[in-house]
Amino acid sequence: MTLIKVGFMGGTFDPIHYGHLLAAESAREACGLDEVWFVPAGHPPLKEKGPQADGQTRLEMVYRAIDFQPHFRAMDTELEREGTSYTIDTIKELNEQYPGREFSIIIGSDRVNDLPKWHNIQELAQLARFIGVTRGGEDMEIDELPEYLKDRLTVVKMPLFELSSTVIKERVAAGHSIRFLVPEKVYSFIRRNELYES
Repeated sequence: MTLIKVGFMGGTFDPIHYGHLLAAESAREACGLDEVWFVPAGHPPLKEKGPQADGQTRLEMVYRAIDFQPHFRAMDTELEREGTSYTIDTIKELNEQYPGREFSIIIGSDRVNDLPKWHNIQELAQLARFIGVTRGGEDMEIDELPEYLKDRLTVVKMPLFELSSTVIKERVAAGHSIRFLVPEKVYSFIRRNELYES
C-alpha cells in the first residue's frame, strides 16, 4: 500500500501569516508531501503564555488563509481535546483516524534543537519524521541532537522571510497596517473582529 505523505504543521497560528504558508509550501515541495495539515494548538506545552485569540478564532483564520491551496488542510484535533496539546497524542489520534498516512512534523529551525524537550520524543520519533525549515539559506546547527533524531530529520531551506505572529500582533496593537503580511481574508477577519487591538 502506498502511504499518503502528510506534513503536520502545528502552532498557535495567533494569527497565521505568510511565513507559515511559505514554510509549509517549501516543505511540501522539497519533501514531496501530498498534503500539509495545519493543526492549531489548544494548550501548547512549551509556550509561557497561551494564545491571545481563542481556538475557534485561530482555526477560522487558518481556514481563510488556506482556502485557495488544494494541498493544505486545517484540522481541529487539538482544539477538541482537553489538557496540554502534546504532539505525540495528536499524531497517535491522527494515525487512528486516518490510516495509510505517513506524517512528517514541520518545525522552524529555531525549534529543532528543542526537540529533545518534547513530551515522549523517542516514541514520537518512531511515529513521525521531522522537517526542519530554515530561512534564507541559513545553516541549521544540529550537532547537539541525539542520533535517533538526526536520523529522522530532513532540513529544508526556504527563502528569507522574517515575520512572526508576535510582530503582527504588535503592529495591530500599535495601529500599524498588517496588509500584505497575512492573506487578505485573514486581514479582513482580524479587522472586522477587532482582534489584537489591545
